Amino acid sequence: MKHIIILGDGMADHPVERLGGKTLLEFADTPYMDMLAKKGKTGRLVTVPDGYSPGSEVANTAIMGYDLDKVYEGRGPLEAASIGYEMEADDMAIRCNIITLANGTIKNHHGGHLTTEEGDILIKTLDEQLGNDRVRFITGIQYRHLLVIKGGNKHIVCSPPHDHPDQPWQPLLVKPGEDKDCNGRMTPEETADLINELIVKSQAILSSHPLNIKRQAEGHDMANSIWPWSPGYRPSMETISEMFPEVKSGSVISAVDLIRGIGHYAGLKNVVVEGATGLYNTNYEGKAKAAIDALRHDDFVFLHVEASDEAGHDGDLELKVRTIENLDKRIVEPIYNEVKTWDEPVSIAVLPDHPTPVEIRTHVKEPVPFLIYYPGIEPDSVKEYDEVSCVNGGYGLLKMQEFMDTFMNNR
Repeated sequence: MKHIIILGDGMADHPVERLGGKTLLEFADTPYMDMLAKKGKTGRLVTVPDGYSPGSEVANTAIMGYDLDKVYEGRGPLEAASIGYEMEADDMAIRCNIITLANGTIKNHHGGHLTTEEGDILIKTLDEQLGNDRVRFITGIQYRHLLVIKGGNKHIVCSPPHDHPDQPWQPLLVKPGEDKDCNGRMTPEETADLINELIVKSQAILSSHPLNIKRQAEGHDMANSIWPWSPGYRPSMETISEMFPEVKSGSVISAVDLIRGIGHYAGLKNVVVEGATGLYNTNYEGKAKAAIDALRHDDFVFLHVEASDEAGHDGDLELKVRTIENLDKRIVEPIYNEVKTWDEPVSIAVLPDHPTPVEIRTHVKEPVPFLIYYPGIEPDSVKEYDEVSCVNGGYGLLKMQEFMDTFMNNR
């Protein structure tokens, strides 16, 4: 049996008064996810272990079956792997957003939705003016980039910018953590001071950059500061095939460096889809086709769609509902209708990695609803796919690695 996980990043939500007290999954028109819930089996999943923040790097790694206490090294190393930067032993890699500051606050975490081409221009400028033998800025995708510090210390306290919309930025600067044995690296204090110096210097460089002056003149937000967060060293992870020998080959499909990086260490091929943006305007049809094509020769596919998470961070209720409906109609429907005709059965799982409630605009650490369907599965009593219905699902409440073990072993 082949297996595909369809993950709608940040898709889960809270009841919203404007929707009559329904969640967005309850309110949205999702006939195919509801059909799979009715024909399959559902439950809820704890994706974030105690002691971890509800970031996508944590939740997606846990969903793929990894023990975070053994493999977690933050977003930076995962995104380094995705963009082809091979970390050395003394590297510390840290995710580096380009964000928008306004009136002393974080206006947004994405620099006004930078394109990758715009981000590349700004990152190259920063590397030319601030880079040296110790510091490197490396282009990623859109507003999501990479900062590598030779000898940097990962024991620092960072504030993810998407968790702090409209909050003053200065109190959120990097703070040193505790590292009793630095093993030849910089101290946490030295690392925090260096990153904060880079943040402040970046603001002068970016605010005066011709690209930002042009964006401002056109009425767009200025991408006027870097914001590094989620540092780590090179991780050591088993591949999916090592954990589940029945998987001879697999693929990951995502517009997000973080997910591609997890896939890299998991031994999955990275499938690039033209027009995949990580936003509401992503190429849904291209992703669905890529997943179907991958399933023809692979045993496992991880298909990730970022759009709902970005809409949640922007607090855009109508857009987030539309992204959920697009996932159902433009991803789940064509994949199901294709694989149901195949001789070899395909097991389908649908779930988010964490909730990103539109009225909070940040990730929250709560269980997420999931469904699993394959031909011959014994259905439970749940008839619809949403946060409320799945409370009564036959799988009950699973935790972290239990999901992948259940899914891959067709339990």
